[in-house]
Amino acid sequence: MALINVSCFSTVLHMSVNIRVIMPQNIDIVNPVNGGNFEKPYPVLYLLHGYNGDHTVWSRRTSVERYAADKGIVIVMPAAHNSWYSDDCIGFKYWTFVSEELPRIIHDLFPQTTRDPAKTFAAGLSMGGYGAFKLGLALPEKFRAVASLSGAVDVAALARRLEKNNPGTLKSMYGGKELKGSDEDLFALADKAVKEGKKLPKMYQWCGRQDFLYQDNLNLRDYLKGLGADLTYEEGDGDHQWQYWDTGIERVLNWIDDILKNK
Repeated sequence: MALINVSCFSTVLHMSVNIRVIMPQNIDIVNPVNGGNFEKPYPVLYLLHGYNGDHTVWSRRTSVERYAADKGIVIVMPAAHNSWYSDDCIGFKYWTFVSEELPRIIHDLFPQTTRDPAKTFAAGLSMGGYGAFKLGLALPEKFRAVASLSGAVDVAALARRLEKNNPGTLKSMYGGKELKGSDEDLFALADKAVKEGKKLPKMYQWCGRQDFLYQDNLNLRDYLKGLGADLTYEEGDGDHQWQYWDTGIERVLNWIDDILKNK
């Protein structure tokens, strides 16, 4: 495997951005820890960080590079700061960056990466789990499958809870607009996609039973199941910590590998 740090310019954000990329490496010796012989173009997973994270945090806090070594998949980890993967009211268009510009940058810099939606995936933890599901529900034609670990999957409910103790913490970035029923709301995005006759991507969702986001995850699970989504839901004991996301991303990579093998 190759671990590549990319610093490049974003015309959408009008500034330099950082991306960490895990890239398959074709090697002749039998060593599944370091790589193997993989077919190009490579599938791609956009792996999103949580609140307070950055482009390095997945590779610093988990063994994602080791878990991916025998999978032949490119893993793209962009820095999106505390953006909620959204276009905010003051002009930082992180949703446009992640959903439109980032794939163009990756395809331009790494032409061995697929452009095929059937081999394109997104996943993330917490805020990044929300971002991954947002990509899959808003743009289902672009993703084969998306995964959320301990996802902040109900931003409207979370904003209401935060407002009690930290006024403006989340809602202010949207200019105070109502989040429920908006294009930031995963429930509304799923409903809209189904009503428009779009096929939702396969979805994987995990949350710990002691996590402060557990009930939100149950609510979204039930809503998606009601819409007929192809959702794999799992839970276990655990709260909002990296030890669960480390084991979780290994499960996600194996889940993606199974999807690719069962074409």
